[in-house]
Amino acid sequence: MQITSAEAAALGPLTWLKRPAVDGPPAQRDPKVVERVSQMLSEIERGGLDAVRRFSQELDGWSGALELDQTALRRSGAALPADVRAALELGHERTNRFALAQREHLVDFEIELAPSVVCGQRYVPVGRVGAYLPAGRFPLLASAFMTVGVAKAAGVPTVLACTPPSGEHGAHPAVLYGAHLSGADRVFTIGGVQALAAMAFGLLDDAPVDMLVGAGNAYVTEAKRQLFGQVGIDLLAGPSEVAVIADETADPDWVAADLLGQAEHGPNSPSALVTTSEVFGAQVGTAIDRRLETLATREIAGAAWRDFGSIVVARDAAQAVAVSDVWGPEHLEIQTADDDYYLENLTNYGSVFLGRWSTVAYSDKGIAGTNHVLPTGKTSRYNAGLSVSRFLKPLTYQRAAEEGTASLAPAVERISAFEGLAAHEATATVRIDHVGRHSGVFDGTPAVDRR
Repeated sequence: MQITSAEAAALGPLTWLKRPAVDGPPAQRDPKVVERVSQMLSEIERGGLDAVRRFSQELDGWSGALELDQTALRRSGAALPADVRAALELGHERTNRFALAQREHLVDFEIELAPSVVCGQRYVPVGRVGAYLPAGRFPLLASAFMTVGVAKAAGVPTVLACTPPSGEHGAHPAVLYGAHLSGADRVFTIGGVQALAAMAFGLLDDAPVDMLVGAGNAYVTEAKRQLFGQVGIDLLAGPSEVAVIADETADPDWVAADLLGQAEHGPNSPSALVTTSEVFGAQVGTAIDRRLETLATREIAGAAWRDFGSIVVARDAAQAVAVSDVWGPEHLEIQTADDDYYLENLTNYGSVFLGRWSTVAYSDKGIAGTNHVLPTGKTSRYNAGLSVSRFLKPLTYQRAAEEGTASLAPAVERISAFEGLAAHEATATVRIDHVGRHSGVFDGTPAVDRR
């Protein structure tokens, strides 16, 4: 979450208590990654499942069965501690309930724009979705809720899921149990580029998927980028980000904990604080240093904070909003004396967490209900997080009766003639002639509905 010189000039004077040590975005397209992914996709497209198995053996050390049967999925929960299993079930239930509520609020409609001219819109789910469930350094157990489960809540008929092996025994049982709870139709032990290629090229089922969703490493993200167009995608997610807007009413240790909570995702995960109190900002910096002394993941979180962490002091709430909107963070926490002001004025973020009792981890684990597949790298300026709406196509239709010809055809005939598109003009003319140009229906001017 960098601020360019042009953005800084527009924001006005800022006080920096800590700047990122690395000058540049945390994740750029590595030419070696681009080349390797392109090579792999080409080989898999030519070689089919044999190439998928070869890459699985080469990259993941996996030569076992690719697909898990439904019995194995159902039994995956038995390998988990009872309290973990119960927590996953709670996360699925809440994420699913929120997704179903989103679906209920996306409604089909019709409107009569002019007499006998009706237009409408229907929400139709995507037919086939492929979900990637990462299980790298830290398996993200709620990923299936956010991808498989939300797709099912949207009404997607077929959802395939792929997850990499986590050792000689195959896929992580907690990831599998999440896929089972979420209603995945078929689940495969395949990781990385080969998983996305197999789903996109139709190597695992009787047809290619229509859409790929789910987070992953740089290779997975690049594969989605290169496959986009052949299939749809949810978004191109980079390293996890968090920003916090807080003032002197917040607890600096709590803010420090929340900043490090996202920094531990990876050594290039940005964390940033914007505050209206210089004293408070300094207190947060001290609290972060103190927490890093004993944090079990300090090698990761500490590197991320050192290289990509920021503390900025804004002159007032309005400038704090402006700074945050420039960052456009994936996750945004608000801990101030007037949280509603920020909710009403902020526009660029993936998901917002209001008040000191809200924290990003609640969503990361699926317990808060909202989706954790969110835009990064300032793309929240034009993009939103994954939701049921991403799996639904708002398809429009129109229905015109003979009586509506007068309100449609003359204007189309005249515009087409002016454009020189004679065939377009003829489609209107044949309808006018059928009604009868001199029938009294047409008065020489296009009908305008002024309701």
